[in-house]
Amino acid sequence: MNRTILGLMVLATLPFATAYAETAGHGKVEVIYESSGGSPLANEPMHQNINPKAPPMTEAEFAQGKEIFFQRCAGCHGVLRKGATGKPLTPNITLERGTEYLKTFINYGSPAGMPNWGTSGELTEAQVDLMARYVQQEPPTPPEYGMKEMESTWKVMVPPEKRPVKQMNKLNLKNLFSVTLRDAGKIALIDGDTKKIVETIKTGYAVHISRMSASGRYLYVIGRDARLDLIDLWMEKPAIVAEIKIGLEARSVETSKFKGFEDKLAIAGTYWPPQFVIMDGDTLKPRKIVSTRGMTVEPQEYHPEPRVASIVASHYHPEFLVNAKETGKIYMVDYSDLVNLKMTIIDAARFLHDGGFESTGRYMMVAANASNKIAVVDTKTDKLAAMVDVGKTPHPGRGANFIDPKFGPVWATGDLGDDSITLIGTDPVKHKQNAWKVVRTLKGQGGGSLFIKTHPKSKNLWVDTPLNPDPALSQSIAVYDIAHLDKGYTVLPIGEWSGLGEGAKRVLQPEYNAAGDEVWFSIWSAKDKESAIVVVDDKTRKLKNVIRDAEIVTPTGKFNVYNTQHDVY
Repeated sequence: MNRTILGLMVLATLPFATAYAETAGHGKVEVIYESSGGSPLANEPMHQNINPKAPPMTEAEFAQGKEIFFQRCAGCHGVLRKGATGKPLTPNITLERGTEYLKTFINYGSPAGMPNWGTSGELTEAQVDLMARYVQQEPPTPPEYGMKEMESTWKVMVPPEKRPVKQMNKLNLKNLFSVTLRDAGKIALIDGDTKKIVETIKTGYAVHISRMSASGRYLYVIGRDARLDLIDLWMEKPAIVAEIKIGLEARSVETSKFKGFEDKLAIAGTYWPPQFVIMDGDTLKPRKIVSTRGMTVEPQEYHPEPRVASIVASHYHPEFLVNAKETGKIYMVDYSDLVNLKMTIIDAARFLHDGGFESTGRYMMVAANASNKIAVVDTKTDKLAAMVDVGKTPHPGRGANFIDPKFGPVWATGDLGDDSITLIGTDPVKHKQNAWKVVRTLKGQGGGSLFIKTHPKSKNLWVDTPLNPDPALSQSIAVYDIAHLDKGYTVLPIGEWSGLGEGAKRVLQPEYNAAGDEVWFSIWSAKDKESAIVVVDDKTRKLKNVIRDAEIVTPTGKFNVYNTQHDVY
């Protein structure tokens, strides 16, 4: 979470598209308040708000607030601040709450998943005050972004015909990890066997996810600034071979997996503008842009910002499943003919976010998190199979698949908003009575969970709580014995095991190695604090390795090549 901001006086004079989308944070400017004399704002150009009740802000403060909101807040509250995972922050609501109330909430967070931005050290006291005033202003509307803008950013560094025809390095690619170094604007490729950093690669700001091509050769990395990088893992030194910027803010990318289309196409979805683009898989050349703006599911109202939250690739048809957050619609996009594009649109529930497949790869499970539901889609029939009520604000990541000793195959999710872990039956053939029903609810450490994980070869279920404001919870992990779920969880002090000094030390995103006998955890502190990766022996639950390096800055997501390639989770 980057607290460095570009020179704000320069930023305030830039076109909004540049200020909103291209700031990466290489300098730092503080708003200085004089302790005596005249008004500190006397010579500052003031931001002009159409609402006279909004608290005063200088243009420089407004530019800084805009940047912080983009970096930290827009993902949950929306670019237009209409809410989704997080509550709406439109002026009719925020002005009524007032600056002091908002400062308290921003500073301390809540157990329901709102991060404690102030007490964690992510925002300074002055920045907390600034953001409390910023969210009382009218939200700015970013510009559109179409084919012309995409093509102007598209680069192919190494054409396909000049790339290797076989793997040119000696890496065990199956056990390679792509690790997000969020605020460094990089990923680290870490050898899962040696625990050594193979390469750090500069990517877009705030990388969100990494996805593998069907062959396991190409790594697709997308940042929240909507920059998409294509990395060829076969090269002597894995490197970016193509890149493109697909919008102003993004979260999702996926590649074609259906037989005959392996590595042929890629798709990426944006938060702004609300749309998705289909590209050539080996060059990222943009081919087709589709808007998601339109009517919501009930109450069937127009929404101007249906952000593309997550995408998965069907194994049964040449289709991408695109989840539009605000409208609650799932687009089954047939990519076999981009000229005569066909889409099946499924009504699910509003605020679709993240999810993945159940164990057979037929049914997609996706969280409609602000609706407290899980949508189940049959990718063989292209129909909605079920809507399942779960806990408050489910946030599964891709979820966890395992065999419940009593109820058979299940898929599990944790929650941002409460301490429950929900297990849903997923076998409509041999366990029909349990299919698409909540068969068990476990009690976890607390709210603020982002990821839940297990592995087909594991007997453990791991649940993190990195956004809980209690450090004892955010710096530890809960682990359940799958054979004895009724016995509750054991807490492991992963943050303490890291050996790091002061810092937030949030523990998040359990990720298995290819063999399924190690679990890797990110220890995520602020950019100016030391972070690490902690590796735990899955069988013994004992500390195995701590990966510490000056390059490991704000690690968040970790993606094992084999597991990501084959949807193992």
